[in-house]
Amino acid sequence: MKIKRKAAIFAVLLTVLFSISVGIASAQEENEDDKIGSSTFVILGCALAIGIAGIGSAIGLALAGSSAIAVTAEKPNLFGKLLVLQVLPMTQSVYGLLTAILLMMGAGLLGGGGGTVTQLQAVGAVWIGLAVGLTGLSAINQGMVASSSISAVGRNPEVAARGIIFTVMPETIAIFGLLVGILLMTGLKLLG
Repeated sequence: MKIKRKAAIFAVLLTVLFSISVGIASAQEENEDDKIGSSTFVILGCALAIGIAGIGSAIGLALAGSSAIAVTAEKPNLFGKLLVLQVLPMTQSVYGLLTAILLMMGAGLLGGGGGTVTQLQAVGAVWIGLAVGLTGLSAINQGMVASSSISAVGRNPEVAARGIIFTVMPETIAIFGLLVGILLMTGLKLLG
């Protein structure tokens, strides 16, 4: 029941965000001098990318870290192998950070470019940030798999490499999100 309620709330929030972004984009006349409004959307896209992906990574790291601490307490010699498994859910936040940096550079907010951003690019930045951020939530599932892999390594250290392979699989979703984000930035002429 809780999951359905959260999904419904999330759907409503996405609908509101979509409605606002479409309303602003359609209400904007040919006046592209509104740099503050456009920059605000780019900043929101950056915040969504790093914020949501960062939350996913933090939860994933906590899940894996809890198991790593328990195993390390009994078998300190496995610290190196367990650290590799525990740190893997952090990569999604790196994807969010990379997306935020690319958006800032494309909008001229980083590096002193001071370029102009169209309303389409600005609204696109929000959706790019949202796509990368949401796919970055795969770090939570990655943390769960890492936790199980860490437990398995505690019982049999020979399975560490296999545990890494299993742990990396949920990250594929975040890689897809980053790829779509980069392709959208290229299509919107925010890169290049």
